[in-house]
Amino acid sequence: MALTDLSGRIAIGVDIGGTNTKFGLVNHRGEILAKGTMKTDVHEEVEGFIEEIYQHLEPLIIQNGGMTMVEGVGVGAPNANYYKGTIEQAPNLNWKGIVPFADLMSHKFGKACTMTNDANAAALGEMMYGAARGMRDFVMITLGTGVGGGVICGGKLVYGHDGFAGELGHTIVKPGGRRHWSTGSEGSLEAYASATGIAITAKKMRAEYPASMLNEYSEDDINAKTVYECALQGDATAIEVFRYTGQKLGEALANFVMFSSPEAILLFGGVIKAGDFILKPAKLHMEQNLLPVFRNKVKLVLSELSEADAAILGASALVWANR
Repeated sequence: MALTDLSGRIAIGVDIGGTNTKFGLVNHRGEILAKGTMKTDVHEEVEGFIEEIYQHLEPLIIQNGGMTMVEGVGVGAPNANYYKGTIEQAPNLNWKGIVPFADLMSHKFGKACTMTNDANAAALGEMMYGAARGMRDFVMITLGTGVGGGVICGGKLVYGHDGFAGELGHTIVKPGGRRHWSTGSEGSLEAYASATGIAITAKKMRAEYPASMLNEYSEDDINAKTVYECALQGDATAIEVFRYTGQKLGEALANFVMFSSPEAILLFGGVIKAGDFILKPAKLHMEQNLLPVFRNKVKLVLSELSEADAAILGASALVWANR
């Protein structure tokens, strides 16, 4: 069997957000050789976006051995379909409808392009470069402005029959509960366990407890960070906000465990900076809601990837995973 020398090969990793896009060149060891950012929302047409990202990346590629050293392009994007290479009906992008993004990127760069949503990409990045190295069964939960999920079973990412599996943030944790600000669904995990959800909970709870430090902030200044700062100072209401959030998260994690029996649940994102304020109740309520056969088997593990670079690493992992 012929051996392939990957020592000089590089993958292009691109993470598309509603406002900004991150991109970089990554080797097979997970070292970012070059990176940059650009605005996403200034481009009304996808073709202009792809032209700009090519202009940013071309000199970086030349500096790192040229296009012949590029193994491929990996893209993390909202509503990305892995099978079709399309972005479909993404609510936070200017490009509406079904966009054949992978084909357009492949044509521009002359390299194969693979894409999936950002949470799936994060799961692959964690398995290849981070805390999930060596794991073949785990669930990745990203806790930021929203809540994303990626499920790895038998060492492979679960895409489902249509490429959209793993939308764990939109599973229902409280039927008839809080209405989601974007989807309109009632009681989804994202409505409670995201940074946005934490801010909503805090605003509701501070109204019930006038003595809370949270009432010293204006409505616009109530967010996950200010709740954390109050919790650190011992504010009981702020601590209860995180306890309640952790409870909802833990109840959802129990469902995910009983669905896929993972070795671990990987947690990533700004929300986990709250530490034990949210992690202890999450672990408690996860275990309480598990069948005995599942209890005390599943680890809660924090991501080892830098928050600043995780999106690029995750997208680049798609390239190596599809070699």
